[in-house]
Amino acid sequence: MMTVIDPTVPPSGAGCGDCDAVGGWWVHLRRCAACGHVGCCDSSPAQHATAHWRESGHPVIQSFEPGEDWFWDYAAGELVDGPALAPPTSRPAGQPSPGPRGRVPLDWRAHIH
Repeated sequence: MMTVIDPTVPPSGAGCGDCDAVGGWWVHLRRCAACGHVGCCDSSPAQHATAHWRESGHPVIQSFEPGEDWFWDYAAGELVDGPALAPPTSRPAGQPSPGPRGRVPLDWRAHIH
């Protein structure tokens, strides 16, 4: 299967839109390298980035955290190389992790995977 990465597609937002839709929160963010969907990581309660892969078939994500530029291929289960993606390349530096501010429970560590 050929991996599809579209470096021209911007991210879908500054946070996990799926979590935002239901008032949820995330630990870290991941960006689909094919369509720009921003979802929460597998440590997060809802694991929306992995769910996006399963629903869309888009296997490659890039970290959407400041200072990180690694790619992961869910189908292969390994780190892969990828091109520079359209900006922005991470969540806003002022947005906390876990986030977003105001929605993370005080006992958040008890809720992660």
